[in-house]
Amino acid sequence: MPETTITNENPTAQLRDNPTAKDADEIAGRGLSRPMALLFALTCGLSVANIYFAQPLLDAMAHDFGITPAAIGMVMTSTQIGYAFGLILIVPLGDLWDRRRLIVGQITLSAIALLVVATASHAAVLFAGLALVGVLAVVIQVLVALAATMARPAERGGAIGTVTSGVVAGVLLARFASGTLADIGGWRLVYLVSAGLMLAMAATLLRVLPRAPQAVLSRSSYLALLRSTAALFVEERIVRERAMFAFLIFANLNVFWNAIVLPLAAPPISLSHTTIGALGIAGVAGALAARNAGRFADLGWGQRTTGLSLLLMLAAWAPIACLDTSLWLLLAGVMMLDFAIQAVHVTSQSLMVAARPDAASRLVGGYMVFYSIGSATGAIASTLVYAMAGWIGVCALGAGISAAALLVWVITASRIEVPAGCAEAP
Repeated sequence: MPETTITNENPTAQLRDNPTAKDADEIAGRGLSRPMALLFALTCGLSVANIYFAQPLLDAMAHDFGITPAAIGMVMTSTQIGYAFGLILIVPLGDLWDRRRLIVGQITLSAIALLVVATASHAAVLFAGLALVGVLAVVIQVLVALAATMARPAERGGAIGTVTSGVVAGVLLARFASGTLADIGGWRLVYLVSAGLMLAMAATLLRVLPRAPQAVLSRSSYLALLRSTAALFVEERIVRERAMFAFLIFANLNVFWNAIVLPLAAPPISLSHTTIGALGIAGVAGALAARNAGRFADLGWGQRTTGLSLLLMLAAWAPIACLDTSLWLLLAGVMMLDFAIQAVHVTSQSLMVAARPDAASRLVGGYMVFYSIGSATGAIASTLVYAMAGWIGVCALGAGISAAALLVWVITASRIEVPAGCAEAP
């Protein structure tokens, strides 16, 4: 197989047009079985949970390490910073290396990072361990890209929706699982249990993931691959638009979930970690209901789905603001918020991968960098705003971010919409 060379003139075009990419296209797209898609979803759920285990435990961690309430948001921020670096430096390797080895290796190293967190005796070690957990959690995006390339073009949005539903379920159920385990044996038990589960998942995937034929593995250089990732943002308008949505919706998500433990754990409500974590179950119901959003993108309804979902995200902050009045209204708001965010997220990935299936790993990785930046921004902003203005201030912040996202959609929605698998109309 000839060596692939990439110049600075048009790196993404050369990666797309080289013989290895064409061979990969012939092998990919033959179909993703339902059991394999569900396994991918489970793996993604377990992996992403490692990032969000800390949210219901922030008060316990702050107590153990002597961290002030205003600064405890840095626990989540350090994880998201690590996640951003992993998205930039690791995820693009899915278009260069055997994804089977990359996935299994990341999951194994994740187990080691979780053990570092569980045994941390100093705040600096805790933050470093959480940052490493974030770096390695990007295995999720490698799996999403693998699912997208394995699926048939007409079923790609549905496959992404199924796998991504595992991600959102993991984000939300992580809070319930971590709260329950923390009430049983302390917050460190959460990370010990997760380390064991990750090792078991690595062994399972090593047996069942397909090997990439050597003929389809690119010999492009790593630096050229990174340059091509940046070039995609210049070449593809859909990537720029969806990256902005990723920043705003996940900042919004973390504004809520990072701050909600503070009023619920404090008097007069004083809920346990288990009860606070159970809010995630309501969020899962909403998020799973949105897993079919990718199919709407396959039909060419991606922009409509995005606009309606962003309206719902804005409306969700009204019942969420009624925390002191009714926990039932809070639950309704949680379901609305997570449904809306999941629908936009699935739609965005479906549209981007449909536009450039040859660059699935780089597209998803670059897009998710903005997810990570948004998540980190929302995490630290929420605790700062709560310290200054209480829960109403947090809700005002969330509603403002939602309104900004809706404004971005209004500005960008003028583009003509066609089915995701078809060429865009002039």
